[in-house]
Amino acid sequence: MGIFNADNIQQLVNELNKANKIVITAHKSPDGDSVGSTLGLYHFLKSMGYDATMCHPDPAPDFLTWLSGASEIKSWQQDNEISTQLIAQADLIFCLDFNAPGRVGDDMKQGLMDSSATKIMIDHHLDPDTAFFDYSFSDSTCCSTSQLIVELILQMGAENKLNALIGTPLYCGIMTDTGSFRFSSTSPETHEILAKLIRSGVNHAEVHEQVYDTNTIDRIKLRGFALSEKMEIWEDLQTAVISLTEEEMKRYNYKKGDTEGLVNVALSIIGMKRAAYFSESEGYVKISFRSKGEDNPVNEIAANYFEGGGHKNAAGGRHELPIQSAIDLFKKALKHEK
Repeated sequence: MGIFNADNIQQLVNELNKANKIVITAHKSPDGDSVGSTLGLYHFLKSMGYDATMCHPDPAPDFLTWLSGASEIKSWQQDNEISTQLIAQADLIFCLDFNAPGRVGDDMKQGLMDSSATKIMIDHHLDPDTAFFDYSFSDSTCCSTSQLIVELILQMGAENKLNALIGTPLYCGIMTDTGSFRFSSTSPETHEILAKLIRSGVNHAEVHEQVYDTNTIDRIKLRGFALSEKMEIWEDLQTAVISLTEEEMKRYNYKKGDTEGLVNVALSIIGMKRAAYFSESEGYVKISFRSKGEDNPVNEIAANYFEGGGHKNAAGGRHELPIQSAIDLFKKALKHEK
């Protein structure tokens, strides 16, 4: 199935059996897939008797903290001393949902690069930096890293280990990275895997409710403000843009995850082929790009203009403040690429 076969699975198992301390990490600004794949692999490895811990660059957003084990993920940002120790002492590091060391952020990157541990990448993004990792399991056609973790478990012959504890975060990761299974990356194999997870005990209705139907009043008001007051429609470019400054987010008591999926709402407007969300974050502008169709890639714009990258129809990037200069550059890039 997919990128895993008998030979490389045996190599992976050999590395697991040699390791005394295993650490699972993922990219900065965690999302449903990075958290879901981390927790799914963590619970699976623990069920197999391995000594595993989890260390991420920064904390998970509130809408994912309900997942079992989420509170056990150490954050380089908040638990720096213990995180530094975990990475330094690891024999084996799983690098999930990122394709290059820079994706963990500047603070954690050096610790990861200095580590002598065997590094195993499992990821679905384009252009992996295979030279950095000892083993690279990369499939850019797969909808999510969480699906790859399920495929790994199946190829290890451990389907009997699947249960609600392991399967729930993996279902969550697949669900969020496919836009609730509506993106074109959702394959027949994806649905077959989802069926296996549900049969293993995953309560799919609860996952949807916890992620999408648990809002605070501040979150609803912030999203309403963003859509009614801060959205621009560039009809000639068939593009919708939303931007929020740090002051505006503070006004609505912003918490990480409050604007999750906002860019997809902008893209859903009739006639729009692209959308972008700009927000001030940690002294720079963070940007999420989305698009529809094969003829409207946004990963190239992210890479060429905004120090970023990603999938053809879903990418991210960054730019120096002020936020308006980033928006102006995006418009210029669209006109140039048109």
